[in-house]
Amino acid sequence: MIKIKTPEEIQLMRNAGRVTAEVLDIMREAVRPGISTGELDRLAEEHIRKNNGIPAFKNYKPAFNMTPFPGTICASINEEVVHGIPDFNRILQEGDIISIDVGAYVNGYCGDAACTYPVGEISDKRRKLLEVTEESLNRAISSALKGNTLGDIGHAVESYVKSYGFGVVRDYTGHGIGRKMHEAPQIPNYGKAGQGMTLKAGMTIAIEPMIMSGREKVKTGANGWTVSTADGSDAAHFERSIVILDDGPEILTKWQSFL
Repeated sequence: MIKIKTPEEIQLMRNAGRVTAEVLDIMREAVRPGISTGELDRLAEEHIRKNNGIPAFKNYKPAFNMTPFPGTICASINEEVVHGIPDFNRILQEGDIISIDVGAYVNGYCGDAACTYPVGEISDKRRKLLEVTEESLNRAISSALKGNTLGDIGHAVESYVKSYGFGVVRDYTGHGIGRKMHEAPQIPNYGKAGQGMTLKAGMTIAIEPMIMSGREKVKTGANGWTVSTADGSDAAHFERSIVILDDGPEILTKWQSFL
């Protein structure tokens, strides 16, 4: 069931979104060659708890996985799409790209956001992937208007990234968000304009394009969590939580761009 948020709930969502976005701004400054993904995770959890929040991902146990997720952030490097497990022994290298996904509950409501960062100087090919994926998110948000459809959002992502020869991850989608991290509806990053459920004011959703430079197939690693491109091509992941208002979408997780 789609949950339409009251003005009071939307304000609580803003608070949760602010704390979540602040984590990514900390990540933006911290990501560099030589830092471990475990240290990034420690910094993220420290900020969330300092702001009276609860890490949404830590010990999260979905139906498809028997092992709770151990981290505050998902730290996915290069060909890893999502759900990379942070580790103090995993060190970022010059030229890597790292997708960091984070969620936080604050006063009972959840924020969720992701950004992919360059580690030092990266190749032109990787930079283009990041730029196109972030722009696809911007275009999707601009299409998230009252009276438009879920298909409009997916089409905005798919049509843009396809024009650059990139692939869309179809196995994972965005989602509604509120008191739970994952609420209805699912928000695919592909679709046909004008099709699907009609968007209404008061809906809060997380839009999160996951885009790959190669073929549109993914695989799950031996840890049961980390999803990678099947062909080893690079992947990027950008996400913002938004609320649909009468006069347009409002971004709840206002992280600073990597650009």
